[in-house]
Amino acid sequence: MSDGRPDDRVRVTILGSGTSHGVPMIGCDCPVCTSTDPRDRRTRPGIVVEYADRVFLVDTSPELRLQCVANGIRRVDAILFTHHHADHIAGLDDLRRFNDLMDRTLTCYGLPHTVEVIRQWFRYAFEHDPDYPSQKPSLRLESLDGGPFELFGRTIVPIPLMHGPLAVLGYRFGNVAYCTDCNHIPPESLERLRGLDALILDGLRHKPHPTHFNLAQAVEMARRIGARRTWFTHIAHALKHAETDAELPAGMALAYDGLVIGGE
Repeated sequence: MSDGRPDDRVRVTILGSGTSHGVPMIGCDCPVCTSTDPRDRRTRPGIVVEYADRVFLVDTSPELRLQCVANGIRRVDAILFTHHHADHIAGLDDLRRFNDLMDRTLTCYGLPHTVEVIRQWFRYAFEHDPDYPSQKPSLRLESLDGGPFELFGRTIVPIPLMHGPLAVLGYRFGNVAYCTDCNHIPPESLERLRGLDALILDGLRHKPHPTHFNLAQAVEMARRIGARRTWFTHIAHALKHAETDAELPAGMALAYDGLVIGGE
């Protein structure tokens, strides 16, 4: 499904729109967790970005294999990481399938502390051990300094964000930006978000949270940024899709797994 018309050279697919627990949550019988609306079924957060003939992931959620199968992802050229929390990196081992499909090592980009945590969590993937009994991903880690960089002929603009006390990154690709897991956007980052056609922004729930925008805060931030369309992501089970969408301002909506933005 396609919605909006951001930069037509960039296509973004929402692989997962849920919070760290996913929706439905384990052992929960609330109206959202038992909903029959497929938009209320939310895997952990991540996107895939395509332009020209290149494809890259932003984050590797615990459901990465299922997300790639569901969305027909058959190649990955690189991976960008927003930060090192488990719901954003735990699916990293699934990248070994793309090593096979691409027949090469894949490069992963992130802030220095993100790269270091990934190296520690997945030591087996970065250390040579001839006795390791199974296949493992072949990856190269590259630290970002927060400045724009080139990736496959396009300038990628990192967006420094704060996730509570933790410094994380959003990313801008042309006129599309992805800013998950944040509750503060510094002034210099707001400048990097001017003139967007599409913004994908953290909007967890109605109740305030110490490290995420709640929905009211996300709506206010979306107004400040002024993108033509805004979709809210990293959504908890407190927000029912249809009911929430009906209450949002014009030009704003909840994202959902499988939503495609741009690329028309």
